[in-house]
Parts: sequence; structure tokens; C-alpha cells
Amino acid sequence: MKIKGSNIILECLKEQGVDTVFGYPGGQIMPLYDALYDYRDEIDHVLTSHEQGATHAADGYARSTGRVGVAFATSGPGATNTVTGIATAFMDSIPLVVITGQVPLALIGRDSFQEVDIYGITIPITKHNFFVSDISELADDIREAFRIAKSGRPGPVLIDVPKDIMQQTYDYEPAPAAEKDRPPRKYEDEDLEELAEMINQAERPLLYAGGGVITAEASERLTALAEKADIPVVSTLMNLGAISRKHPLSLGMVGMHGQREANLAVHNCDLLIAVGARFSDRVTGNTDYFAQGATIAQIDIDDSEIDKNVIVDLPLIGDMNEILDGLLERIETKKHAEWTEEIDSFRVPKEIPEDSFVPKNIFRTIHDVLGDDVIVATDVGQHQMWTAQEWPFTEPRTNITSGGLGTMGFGLGAAIGAQMGNLGRRVIHVTGDGSFRMNCNELATVAARKLPITTILFKNNVLGMVRQWQKLFFEKRYSATTLPDVIDYVKLAEAYGLGGWHVNDLASLREALKEAIRSGKGGVIVCDIDSAQDVFPIVPPGNAMNDQVLDAEEL
Repeated sequence: MKIKGSNIILECLKEQGVDTVFGYPGGQIMPLYDALYDYRDEIDHVLTSHEQGATHAADGYARSTGRVGVAFATSGPGATNTVTGIATAFMDSIPLVVITGQVPLALIGRDSFQEVDIYGITIPITKHNFFVSDISELADDIREAFRIAKSGRPGPVLIDVPKDIMQQTYDYEPAPAAEKDRPPRKYEDEDLEELAEMINQAERPLLYAGGGVITAEASERLTALAEKADIPVVSTLMNLGAISRKHPLSLGMVGMHGQREANLAVHNCDLLIAVGARFSDRVTGNTDYFAQGATIAQIDIDDSEIDKNVIVDLPLIGDMNEILDGLLERIETKKHAEWTEEIDSFRVPKEIPEDSFVPKNIFRTIHDVLGDDVIVATDVGQHQMWTAQEWPFTEPRTNITSGGLGTMGFGLGAAIGAQMGNLGRRVIHVTGDGSFRMNCNELATVAARKLPITTILFKNNVLGMVRQWQKLFFEKRYSATTLPDVIDYVKLAEAYGLGGWHVNDLASLREALKEAIRSGKGGVIVCDIDSAQDVFPIVPPGNAMNDQVLDAEEL
């Protein structure tokens, strides 16, 4: 069957089970959008306000569903606007396929209108990318892009398609979607036996779990391992939800802004088992002192992560579920009562008035009203760390946040993608006024699609996290971190036809949340907080993880 290249693209997307794409049209991708008109009952195209928002939406869709997210953009500025979203996905190992239009082949290299080498630009931030120079390769390239994106350690793939390739005709033969590749087994049974024996002999074992657990759909096995051997679990930012925060073995987030008990557990354990975690600098602090007294084992799918940041004693490379199953068969049922008591002694509860309008109480109120069944998308900054510390994530794929790249402006687009992938669930977007100014244009998408996304805006009129560092480490020299208080965010929301509420106490917040639910539409709840509110604990840069500062008075 001979069809146009643009139709080949869409038929291949259907093969892959794609029913939702995010994008923004333009000159060089117009043939694809023209063909999309005939597929509008099969593929739902979500028109965002900006190509970066489209890429973040595809990312949020992928994180929350486990499926490959898809984004479209035109050439030139359309393509370059996707770069931040692609890099965000790359750093967090998120499966995306981004399809960009390109100028016709005859104009390549002539500085044509809206020509840019997006293939070259994105090589460092994609798992793989394609430039389609021959229509005979188009279908195979698309199929291969999806296979690569979702196999092994997932990641983003870009396909750059010249306009004339989309307009040419070629034979198309349907093909079934390829299964993702099984990762090569690089560990031996002896390695499993050795690690199982380490676990059986350890007196103070600890699981250090990363985002790879969620990617591998291994959350239940992680919890089962922890329960059988009575091993506490510390989570990276990307792992939150892999084990319920309400589980007695969950110590919460580890790292620079992690819970004190989590960091001290790492410092005092005798066996540290890293599962799908990459020893990020935000977790380890000064690596010279990281888990000094522990034997370290690392379970990962990507051998490039072994000994990259921290030297480990026993690596196991391969399919995480297979490895965890092997361990579950070999380990003994244990109890570590003394270790549990020691960890409990690390906790230093901070008493705050129950009615004070501070982040801890704000999150408690939101959770009281909304419950556990919520997907939380955040931007990046103080509000992100408060969310990680205070929200009790109980299941995987409910914490949608930019970890590795730390992308301000990620949250609202990601919330849109998460909502499109989970139409029956409640999605909230937590942000700060600095981040929100970068992505509030996507309120138009929320309104146009009638998505019931509620934005919780922490408004303190400063770039909070940068200002906190200026306060703590730069002698309070507040350079360019004060935000002019010139935006009425309630009116902004209402201008888009959404709900808007301005609150500065817990009772008003509770009522605003209830009104947002009753309205059935999107909205913005502006929470006024004091700019003096900082994120604690904090491990100062260059310090060891056990050298945490609990409040500003300690500095």
C-alpha cells in the first residue's frame, strides 16, 4: 500500500499503541498535521501553548503511565524549544519520542528559513536520534525509535523528518510493535549468592532505592525484599512512592534535603544496597565520607553507572526484577530490632503550631482534603523539596518531578501530560511563583482541554531556593532573587476561565480545595508564605551526608 510519509508516521504511531500526542504545528511539519486531520478520532493531539510545554507534557504522560510519551514540533525555533524537555527526560531516563519537521532535503545546509541542525544539537541529550534522508527508512526508523526509547535504561529519542520526506509516497506494510529488549544478564548466580549472604549476615542493612525501581516496575519486589529481611529503605527524589511513605520501613528521602534519619541510616549502616540509583551528588554529598563503614552493593541495568560516583564492592548488572526475585529466594527472614531502635533515635521531630500557615501544615491540609489517590507534579525549588519531605506518596508514578536536570517550568506541562494519561485521577501541580512565571501560559491548555488540574502556588515573591543559598552561604547578598509583586494570580487564572483563590490560613485553604473539587475544572490556589521560610534539613555543599544542618541557627 503506497501512502505519504506523513501517513506512514501516523500509522507507525498506531502500531506502537500511541493514542495521545502533544505538540505545536508549524511550516515544516504541516504535512504531518494535515495527515493528522484524518486520524483525529484515533490519535488525540493536545495543542499546548509552547513546544517546551508539549515536551514536558509528553514526559509527564510517560512518567505517570510507564508508556512512551510522544511530542511533535516544527523546525528551527520549534525544534530548539524542545531541547530543555528532551534534556529533562534524558537526565531522568524517561522514554520519549520527539518528532520534528525539517526543511526539505534540497535546502539542508543553506541556512534556509527556520533551518537548524536539531539532530546535532540533541546528540548529547538523547539516547539515540535519527535524521530521515530516505523515505524507505522512515517506518523502520520510527519503530526502532520506540524500541530504543523503552528498552534497557529508557530515554528520549528524536526523529528529524524533512518536509519533502513527509510528502513523498512509499509502500507501507504494517508491523507489530516490537517488545522492548531484555537487558543482557551480566551477573552470575554466585553474585546473587554473595549478596544474599551479605544480607543474611548484616546487622545494619539498608536499601538505597532510586528511580530505576519505578522504571523497572519493581516496586512490589523492593517492598517484599525490605519486609522479608527487615531492611529499612531510603529513597531518592525519583524513587518516592516506590515504597509507601506510610510503610514502617520507609525512612523517606535521602540526600541534601533528606530526612535526618535517612541520612544517618546511610552513615551508620554496615551494608548498603543501591537499587536503581546512581549515587547523585545531591544524595552522596562528599563521597569521601559516604557510607564509610558499609559494604556497598549496586543493582542496576546500566553498567556505566558502576563505580561512576561511588566505588562499590559488588555490582549486579541486569534485569532488576530478575535480580530481586533471585534475592527473595535466597535471603532469610530476619528482624533487626536494635537497628530499628537506633534509626528511631535519629529522628528529631520539629514542633510547629498546628494552625501556622507553613509548608508542613499546608501539605497536611491538602492531603486531608484530597487523600492518597493523587498524582503530584511539581516544578523545581523550595516547593519541590517541601513536597518530597511532606507528601506521603503511597504508590509509584505519582511523584512527577524533574530530578537530574532540575527544570523550573516543568511542572504544569508535566501535570497536563499526567492528567491526559490518567483521566480518572486527580492531578495537582505544586509550584513556586518563580517557576510558575515560566510555565503559566499552559493554563490555556488546562482550560481548553477542561482538565481539572489544581495548581498550588507557594507565593513568597522571591526565587526561594536561590535566595536561601544567598542567605546561608553568600552573606545575605540578595542579588536578583526578589520577584516584583506585580501579578494578580487569581485574576490570571480567571482570565483563562479557571478558578482562582488567594489564601493565607489553613481554613481558607481547605475551603478553596473543596471549591476546586466541586467546580470540576482547573484552578490556581495562591498560598502566601513568608519569604523567610527555608528548606531544612540541609547538607551544606562539600559536607558529608551526616553533617546536616537542621535550622539556620546552626550555621
